[in-house]
Amino acid sequence: MLIRAALGLLWLLRLLPLALLAPIGRGLGFLFYVLGRERREVVLTNLKLCFPQWTEAERLRIGRAHFRAFGRSLLEHGILWWSSKERVQRMVRIEGLEHWLAVRGRPVIWLAPHFVGLDAGGIRIATEYSASSMYSPQKDPVLDRLLYHGRGRFMPQQLIARREGVRAVVRVLRAGVPFYYLPDMDLGERDSVFVPFFGVPAATITGLCRFAQLGRAVVVPAVTRQLPGGAGYVLTFYPAWENFPTDDVDADTRRMNAFIEERVLEMPEQYYWLHKRFKTRPPGEPRYY
Repeated sequence: MLIRAALGLLWLLRLLPLALLAPIGRGLGFLFYVLGRERREVVLTNLKLCFPQWTEAERLRIGRAHFRAFGRSLLEHGILWWSSKERVQRMVRIEGLEHWLAVRGRPVIWLAPHFVGLDAGGIRIATEYSASSMYSPQKDPVLDRLLYHGRGRFMPQQLIARREGVRAVVRVLRAGVPFYYLPDMDLGERDSVFVPFFGVPAATITGLCRFAQLGRAVVVPAVTRQLPGGAGYVLTFYPAWENFPTDDVDADTRRMNAFIEERVLEMPEQYYWLHKRFKTRPPGEPRYY
């Protein structure tokens, strides 16, 4: 019942102009910061691990800013899920499209790290192009249907349930369908290696290099930045990676983390610090959360 009420509120709030919706979302995010003690501690722990050189005041400032950015992105999902194609395209502009178009004739993986604008970028792409992505089915059937609908309501999309595994991803890649891939979360030790993320060993799935190899695909990073005020978002495509993958899985996975680190330093408040990125530890290491 609570989920349905929240979705109804999102549906109504989408009618507001972005200039009004954005500050409401930031206020909601600050409320989450004040009330969400457990997740607040996760965010601050992540920041302390990744940026030990920062003062406590700096980490608190970025932590609060992250909650505000997250709250704003949450409310703006109403636009992504229910507003017109034209409004979505106005809210999210695209830069660097030429980098993808230059390799469009080949299988392509769009590397999309977990920034707060992730869904905005993915749905913006879907207003013009068919693509594929991986999703985790939700326990609530209403929310599950909505997430599925939101991603595929414009151009046809191929949504691959995580349980379908490697073969399903390779199949869509070899069929020439771009794959919007989010490989930077701690999913446990299976199919992962420990490589540094801001100097901290992090269990990191090796899917990017494995899919690139099996699907004979090129990697084109696609990163979405939330713009200040009510200015929306910008999705940036980066040049296709050369000499990837190699025969060294650890080095390839580290390369991915290093690229994400560079983007985090550009907008540290927008990375998804709410996730327990260092939950899985190497043998003998203490837990952080």
